[in-house]
Amino acid sequence: MATLPSTEPADAGAALAPAWLRVPDDANDLAPGLWSTTTTRNDAGELVVGGRTAASLAAEFGTPLYVVDETDARGRAASFRTAFEKEFARVGTTVSIYYAGKAFLSTEIARWMNAEGLNIDVCSGGELAVALAAGVDPARMGFHGNNKSLTEIDDATRIGIGTIVIDSPIEIERVAAAAARHGKVQSVRLRVNSGVHAHTHSFLATAHEDQKFGVVLEAAPALVAAIRSHPSLSFRGLHCHIGSQIFGADGFAESASRLLAVHADLLAGGPVPELNLGGGFGIAYTSVDTPTPVDELASRLADIVAAECETRGIPIPAIAFEPGRAIIGTAGTTLYEVGTLKPVDVGGQTRLYVSVDGGMSDNARPALYEADYAVRIASRTSDAAPALVRIAGKHCESGDIVVYADYLPGDVTPGDLLAVPATGAYCWSMASNYNYLGRPPVVAVIDGTARVLVRGETIADLLARDTGLGAGGVSTGSTSGGSTTDTSPINELKDSSR
Repeated sequence: MATLPSTEPADAGAALAPAWLRVPDDANDLAPGLWSTTTTRNDAGELVVGGRTAASLAAEFGTPLYVVDETDARGRAASFRTAFEKEFARVGTTVSIYYAGKAFLSTEIARWMNAEGLNIDVCSGGELAVALAAGVDPARMGFHGNNKSLTEIDDATRIGIGTIVIDSPIEIERVAAAAARHGKVQSVRLRVNSGVHAHTHSFLATAHEDQKFGVVLEAAPALVAAIRSHPSLSFRGLHCHIGSQIFGADGFAESASRLLAVHADLLAGGPVPELNLGGGFGIAYTSVDTPTPVDELASRLADIVAAECETRGIPIPAIAFEPGRAIIGTAGTTLYEVGTLKPVDVGGQTRLYVSVDGGMSDNARPALYEADYAVRIASRTSDAAPALVRIAGKHCESGDIVVYADYLPGDVTPGDLLAVPATGAYCWSMASNYNYLGRPPVVAVIDGTARVLVRGETIADLLARDTGLGAGGVSTGSTSGGSTTDTSPINELKDSSR
């Protein structure tokens, strides 16, 4: 087994590590809060998720492999709904929890969320089709997006989607026309920017003024008046999303205060039954991350909303939230196999580059946002001293990093299985075919069983889309480059919705 030189001290590379990362006493430990609720090590030192060892999953399904802990995902969905319903009932109102499908959506995930009493948020016709295929009632869905196509708006209004979030002035006329065409009165929310900026990466912030989402808060009264002028639209309330990976409730408190001031003014022109405060609740990606427990979040947010409404002398509206990452993120773990090792001397310190068989095609977040992750050997434990590692992908990009910095046992070697926790959100959903790698399969585990949620892609799958192969190559069953028959769930509902 290839190892680092035995002369390496236990704090090898510590000077190269970020200030927040400490040298662990045991590089095999599973830091609390990072891993799904069923993840443990067995007596042989193997990582076990949902009753299945990482080695058995890799042997059956290959690597890279997305593993989703069904117990964890469903448990978090249920706990969100239960905690928020309890706390908002305490202050005298109701709450709806929408699962933000953009974090990760498949038909089975949609069914889990539906079964746990959550609504579903979608951001495209494709996400809408997935939720419909899962059997989710369209009345329990919300449709987001800064550039909804005319077809998407038409489909959503025709099938009776619960709410459409108006993201720009031009959408008012578009949604009103589509709803009138189908003889519907479409419920809508207006997305506004509260001016509150979550303290996260600038690409994750979605509520400051100079950005593509929503409208400035000052424009809300005129736009709501325009919405109310259309008999085919029903104004439900304001919507705001202040960012992502947010810890604590302070940002939500300030945003709610600003929104409720406008909400109170809008009551003079008609009913405003709802207020949607968005999502963005954070999770732990590293050992120093401390997300706010869901019970505490629910209690604080209920108190904040109640106090703001009391100050303004207005009834507390029905409230909605849109968690995605906070439900599915920690439920996911990605397995990789180690390919090559490369110790690199940096000013007299050693950083060990450990390259794996995936990378930015299955987790784009480190490259996009400089997001930090943790890593552990999944196939065994070791008494070797910790070594600072950087987990690199196999793509032809210097920025193709999976984990910028963590410690693994210094005897990590080719063939080891590595596990990266908290990859349930925005990994599969942002996956690509860069360098012609197929997107990995997604497997759900529960009580010792595993089943495929999303089939992995093969080279044959990728070649099947390449029309340059001609008649002698891989056939797609269509000479026009696509199916001549549209069998999407949206279109299957056309006749029944008339």
